[in-house]
Formats: sequence, structure tokens, C-alpha cells
Amino acid sequence: MSQTFRHPEILEIARREGKVTVDDLAARFGVTLQTIRRDLTELAEAGRLERVHGGAILPSGTTNIGYQERRALNADAKAAIARACAARVPGDASLFLNIGTSTEAVARELLHHRNLMVVTNNMNVANILVANRDCEIIVTGGQLRRTDGGLVGSLAAGTIGQFKFDLAVIGCSALDRDGDMLDFDIQEVGVSQAILRQSRRTFLVADQSKRQRTAPARIASLAEIDTVFTDRPLPPDLQRRCAEWGTEVVIAEADGDR
Repeated sequence: MSQTFRHPEILEIARREGKVTVDDLAARFGVTLQTIRRDLTELAEAGRLERVHGGAILPSGTTNIGYQERRALNADAKAAIARACAARVPGDASLFLNIGTSTEAVARELLHHRNLMVVTNNMNVANILVANRDCEIIVTGGQLRRTDGGLVGSLAAGTIGQFKFDLAVIGCSALDRDGDMLDFDIQEVGVSQAILRQSRRTFLVADQSKRQRTAPARIASLAEIDTVFTDRPLPPDLQRRCAEWGTEVVIAEADGDR
């Protein structure tokens, strides 16, 4: 396969899996490691990928990738994480679901839960949960972000301040080695921090691709999270910190990984 055809394929794999490795790409395309390294260097120089040890990831920066790309990225892992998370959500509870494709996956797994009150700043979550007649839905209001149906800003944060949730299920754009949850939109960060303050228990849903990216704004530490649902074990140092913080880590494997 020529370079012209490899580059789009490499980018598609990176969008789907969050990361590409030199060894895997060389085996997929039947070319040398040196050829793949050259491909990745050229894609990095063009701003399409960011080189890391042993491969490349989607470029970091100050803007998130597109909503449809995020929805397709690691879809099987997100579904497995959502199932594991929803299994821990009791009936007869009040909860908050924030912005993100991972929390939307959780909403789909809550369609048969009974007697829920869900508050959300995610229009997509609200539309999904309409199908559950045993779920009361409250939308925060706020400035509508057309790209993903999110509601952000002081109105959203102010609405959240009027509640005390049994449970919050949140996502993030990135998770760094120190255990800090990160995001791109400073207004969304303020809303997420309000959610954490107003919730008795908090769950984070974050697939492995979040650990391969970065974002400029800090939400909070995993020390403030009760349970992390992810699809791959955390790095040993971060796993040890979570144990010290009392943060539970649940690994939810997709069907194809079993």
C-alpha cells in the first residue's frame, strides 16, 4: 500500500482507537518499522497526529475533536463502561449526568431503571431518557453549545447549586498521569466543579483514550471521585494513588476483549 493510501488509514485508526503504534501499523500494512515512523513523522509535521514513544496519538491542544468523531471513538469500550456504571446506579435516586458521549452511553443503560430523577446539562441525555417513563428529567438551562448539545455557563452552574444529588456521573476530555481530570471549555469546567460540590457520590466514566490526550483546563483530582469506570487498568503509579485516595477503579471490558 502506498503512502497516499496509508495516511488516511492511519488517521482513521487513530480516531477509532485513540492511539496508533509503530509495531501494529507495520504489521497491518506489511511495511517496515522505518516506513511507519516516516509516515507518522510526516503526519505529525502536518499537524494531523502527535508523536509519542512507540507511536502517535490524536493531536492535543486547546480544542476538542468533533462530536461525531468522539461518539465513534472507542464505542464498544464506552458501552461496556456504561453498563458497568449503570449497574451501580440504584433506583429511587437523584443523579446528575453531564456533557459527553460517555455519559450519553450511561443514559442509554438507564432506560429500564425505576423512579429516577435525572438532572442534566446535556440535551442529548435528556432526549435519550425521554423513553424512560419512570424517569423525571430536569434540564439545567444555560448557554447551548451547538456542537454537542451541552448547556454551559453561570445559569447551568446556578441551577446545579439548588440541588444535592445522591450521585453524579461525569465524563472528562482527558485524564493525566497525576490523576487530574481535564477539559477544553473553561465554562464546562466550572459546571463540572459545581456538580462535584453538590453530589454525595461521584462516578467518572472515562475510556483509555482519555489517558492518551491532554486538555488545558483542570476540573479536579480523582481523589474527589468515588469510583472510576474505565476499560483498561490505570498506570501503576496512578492506581497506587487511587488506592491511597480511596478511589475505586472498575475495569469494564468490551465483549470483544473477553
